[in-house]
Amino acid sequence: MRWMWIDRVIELVPRQKMVAVKNITLAEEHLHDHFPATDTLTAAPVMPASLMIEGMAQTAGVLVGHAEGFKEKVILAKVSDATIDEDAGPGMTIRYTAEITQIDEKGAATKGTIELLDHADAEVGYRQIGAVDLMFSHIDNNRSGIEFPEHNFVFGDAFKTLLDSSGIDYPK
Repeated sequence: MRWMWIDRVIELVPRQKMVAVKNITLAEEHLHDHFPATDTLTAAPVMPASLMIEGMAQTAGVLVGHAEGFKEKVILAKVSDATIDEDAGPGMTIRYTAEITQIDEKGAATKGTIELLDHADAEVGYRQIGAVDLMFSHIDNNRSGIEFPEHNFVFGDAFKTLLDSSGIDYPK
């Protein structure tokens, strides 16, 4: 995976819950496209909602993959529900909390919350700005008969580095 939308895992309860954070900075190229200054408006850099959903998908996907020691190839199968009520911008931190609601040999379902900490108003603390429910498939257990490459779709080198730097144990 080329883009990481989580910076650190801060809690992992195997087969149950994972909490990760993403710090938003002006160094991120995509912020300059959402939304640039015009002749009449100043720039309003925000993290696109689609990338917040992807951050939740990465958090939940690692949780689902970790459940079976990353033996399964885990892919996002469906965004069942997604609501994001507020923009997130530079100098803010997003906290993703993903919980497994169902898991079996075919896949898993997760529910998640997205919270925001505005460091300019840090005494308020984190506040919930969204919720995302996702479904994942273990593609090795599909019925199509198609065989997929041996590498794990979710758990690549970037995620190994993320887990290592977060102090999370995983099969090596």
